[in-house]
Parts: sequence; structure tokens; C-alpha cells
Amino acid sequence: MFRLVDTRDPAAVESEVHSIYAALFPEAAHDFVPRAFAWAAQCFTGRHPEYQPIDARYHDFEHTLQGALCLAQLLQGRHATGAAPVLTVRAFELGLLAILFHDTGYLKRRGDMEGTGAKYTAVHVGRSAALARAFLAAKGFAEAELLAVQNMINCTGINAELQAIRFQSELERTVGHALGTADLLGQMAASDYVLKLPVLYDEFAEAARFAPASSGYLFAFGSAEELMRNTPVFWKKYVLPKINGDFRGLHAFLNDPYPDGPNAYLQRIEENMARLS
Repeated sequence: MFRLVDTRDPAAVESEVHSIYAALFPEAAHDFVPRAFAWAAQCFTGRHPEYQPIDARYHDFEHTLQGALCLAQLLQGRHATGAAPVLTVRAFELGLLAILFHDTGYLKRRGDMEGTGAKYTAVHVGRSAALARAFLAAKGFAEAELLAVQNMINCTGINAELQAIRFQSELERTVGHALGTADLLGQMAASDYVLKLPVLYDEFAEAARFAPASSGYLFAFGSAEELMRNTPVFWKKYVLPKINGDFRGLHAFLNDPYPDGPNAYLQRIEENMARLS
């Protein structure tokens, strides 16, 4: 069901997400996915009037594309089962916008020349939600839609209190949990995930320098090697309980075939953890 897609190629990811969207909702507007990806590219490549291009090296545009692809595939798998509440066109669209904007909080404003966007690690979720709201409000989205996108983005916080998010519907909650799942699985299943962990460490270290008061366990590693050594523990003790519990096991909709087939994302993550071990 799920094709391998080169997430270094924005056009390839856009094409695959568009194919999924068109297959699920043949009656929907065929220009929505291209517009959504164009808006995200505008932000990440420095064509937003208020923001510079992304300069965080781990949380780059490919990171966003990895999450967007995984989210579309997860929602496709869920929709095929007829699970309730049934996915609607608008819920898919708002979820896609949320994943495409969920890390815009790493963008620096024009004139901000100190450090990289990684310095905003501790506050990037709130910054992302604010940027998404402003951008989409200017495009004419309704208040309830803006709030839905923000709620979904808030699901990606490392210490997000999901019970405190005031979702407007059970479907909104489901798509938000799917987004949180996709954000984790998309990056950790990448073929170069292990190689990029030192880059992630550099982002954490920069964040700690700029916001020492926010230096919790995220920034507690003394070296890239220490972060890498602890990543399998992070997978077993944080990510797996998170996606199975808080996010209600939605990753199972990536099983091919559903419900008992292999899950390519989990398989690739386990391979990465074995490499690290």
C-alpha cells in the first residue's frame, strides 16, 4: 500500500500526498495539496516576508516532509478500515497544514542574526502555532479551523499535556494524535536518522546556551555520543509508550496489510536502534 518516497525531494512527497488525497476524496479540490506545500515551501525557503529561510540543520524542511508523508499514509490506512470517527476532507486538509507548519517555530525573523533557529527548541511549538495561525488567517481560514491547526500542532510538544488541549471534536483529536505519531515515526525511520543524531545534539546544545533555564532532560547530554547511546532508551521508554498510549496506537494503521501485517516504519526504526546499539 505504502510506496517508498524520497523525502529529500519535496516534489516527490507532494506528489505522493496528492495521490493519497485524491484517492481518498476524488470530489475534493485538486489544487489544495499543491497550495499547502507551496505555502510551507514559501516559509522554509525564505520567501515569507517576515522570516528567514530555515537554518536549523536537523529540523529542516526534509524533517517536515518526513512527517507529512507518514501522516498522509497513516490517515490513508485508517480511512481504509472505516474507523470512526470517519475522516473528512477538511480534517485531512487541516491535519496536512498542521504537519507542514508544525516546525515553522524554528524559523528566525528577519533581522535575527544570532545563532540558528535551533535556539528556539524549547519554545518552537508555540512559535509554530502562532505562525500557522497568522499565515492561515491571512488566507481566509475560519477561526475554528485556525484553532484546529493549533491544537494539532500542540500535540507535537515533547512534554505536551494532551489532556489540556481543548479539541473541538473527537475527529480533531484523532488527527492531532495521528500528527504526533507521524512526527515521531517519520524522523526516526529515516535511513540517515543515526547519522543525523550528532546534528540533533548540536541543536539541543545551542538551545541550552540560549535558554539555560529551559535545559531539562532534552539538553542533558554531555556529548553527541551520549545522546546516541541513550536514543534506544528514548525509543523504548518514551516513544513507544507515547504512540501506544497517549496517541492510542494509531500507528497500527500503517500496518500493511491491516491489522496484522508488518509496519515498515516500526521495522526501520528498530533497525536504526540496532545500529545504535
